[in-house]
Amino acid sequence: MATWADVSRLALALPEVAESSSYGNMGWRVKDKNFLWERPLRKGDFEALGEAAPAGPILGVRVADVGVKEALIVDDPGVYFTTPHFDGYPAVLVKLDQIEEAELAELIVEAWLNRAPKRLASQYLADHQRR
Repeated sequence: MATWADVSRLALALPEVAESSSYGNMGWRVKDKNFLWERPLRKGDFEALGEAAPAGPILGVRVADVGVKEALIVDDPGVYFTTPHFDGYPAVLVKLDQIEEAELAELIVEAWLNRAPKRLASQYLADHQRR
């Protein structure tokens, strides 16, 4: 299962990514746009989730749209979830200790592609299609 070290390694391997922190939590940005962040559950999250609230580390991931978010949650609710705080927002929460590294890598690249400037994302895709 994945760790924060895996998240950091995978994110920082992408072009123009910087690690940052906000309120003491880790985050990763591309050109000043947040695409991944550590998201501990808050009091309201625990109240909303009740017994279903996960105990392990939580990664917030920006996705293309709410439809993608909903599809991820339906496809694998053991890994993906949301809270009322993120209603209507294109981000999904990930139980980091439940996701395989290969799936995490794919999720991180997709999040990066959604937030990176178009020219940078296009160059990345062109470079990686040749391999």
